[in-house]
Amino acid sequence: MTRSVTVRVPAKVNVQLAVGGRRPDGFHDLANVFLAVGLYDEVTATPADALTLTCTGPDADQVPLDDSNLAARAARALAARHGLDPHVHLHIAKDIPVAGGMAGGSADAAGALLACDALWGTATPHSELLSLCAELGSDVPFSLVGGAALGRGRGELLEPLPVGGTFHWVFAVADGGLSTPAVYKECDRLRDTAGLGATTADVPDPEPSPALLDALRAGDATALAGALANDLQAAALSLRPALAATLAAGTHAGALAALVSGSGPTTAFLAPDAEAAERIAAALRASGTCRTARATSGPAPGATVLTNG
Repeated sequence: MTRSVTVRVPAKVNVQLAVGGRRPDGFHDLANVFLAVGLYDEVTATPADALTLTCTGPDADQVPLDDSNLAARAARALAARHGLDPHVHLHIAKDIPVAGGMAGGSADAAGALLACDALWGTATPHSELLSLCAELGSDVPFSLVGGAALGRGRGELLEPLPVGGTFHWVFAVADGGLSTPAVYKECDRLRDTAGLGATTADVPDPEPSPALLDALRAGDATALAGALANDLQAAALSLRPALAATLAAGTHAGALAALVSGSGPTTAFLAPDAEAAERIAAALRASGTCRTARATSGPAPGATVLTNG
């Protein structure tokens, strides 16, 4: 029987996304408080004669199956690190919204790294895997570790955060995606238009909210609701004004707080408990303001090997 390795990887929500000014290299320094949530992709690595990709699941037709796919790039990077040929077939079973601001592509990259490392028996140290993750993208390291963490730099420099309980969430999936670079560009444009300036000389260094970190530590959903913040939300709403109706529908249905998830267009709703989350999800599905809505919870574990054999 052909040996294969399947790895499960979580989506994320940014409970705080503080965005600094545009750096000379075009990136922005972040204070990015990640929380992994229980929506998962699964990446299965199987021996093959060449690097190939397949994908199934919601919106799988939107996932590139060439070398632009982060999972393919992850397999190539790991193979190069160990002097191997990337002879592997990667199958991605999608359940994280595509281009939805929930790090689905980054999750697939982390899953591919872990799956290929197990398949090839390369036993790469965790610190090296994290380094490879950071080279692949700003959100990839968090997809590997999961839980909750503060991301500095472009989001890739992680500090684990304590979480004192389970938080219940609803995610409303919009039609179509939003380009993350386009949202950052719009954020810069809005800051310039407001006369604030958009460079590191104009915008204070981003810092995490002490109240938000305290709420996570205490497991206090009401306190967390009061501290949620996303500096990219105005830009996402500017590019996709219809998201305002989704945010209003979830709030009306009883969410403690509502925000755009990362660069969007997925919107996130914090619920007081699991039962309320299901009610909010049903109300959002019935509202006509989104394609679908999913209830789940966090924190969730990072990339995890499910099968190896």
